[in-house]
Amino acid sequence: MRRRRAEKRQTLPDPKYESVLVQRLISVVLSRGKKALARRIVYGAIEGMEGKVDDPLETLQKAIENVKPRLEVKSRRVGGATYQVPVEVPPDRQVSLALRWILRAARSRKGIPMMVALQNELREAAAGQGMAVKKRDEVHKMAQANRAFAHLRY
Repeated sequence: MRRRRAEKRQTLPDPKYESVLVQRLISVVLSRGKKALARRIVYGAIEGMEGKVDDPLETLQKAIENVKPRLEVKSRRVGGATYQVPVEVPPDRQVSLALRWILRAARSRKGIPMMVALQNELREAAAGQGMAVKKRDEVHKMAQANRAFAHLRY
């Protein structure tokens, strides 16, 4: 017997920009419980974009919009065989994956401070380039390649 499904917690907006999206980015950057450091990194990246773009929060929004996956593949066992079945991604998961991919791309840039790496990755993602956008394209390509198994969707 399964227990009841966990309730989604409401994410409160961050104190500076009063944006839920910025707060979610801070939570993704957060490691080892150091929220003050995570805030400093995110706010530093946003403030660093101020001179280079019109509205940094709009750039963040556009970056996430460009990285969000519409489809992904899920493994499904049917009669002893495992198929990669393409499924549509729920809106909340789209944002989560986009934030995670942007952060992974920023962390993979070695030799520069995290603040600068995140800033660069956000700007590139907003322009439709960068490693996070490439990751989204790979996921879409996988889903496209396996659309023959779409009838196995659950």
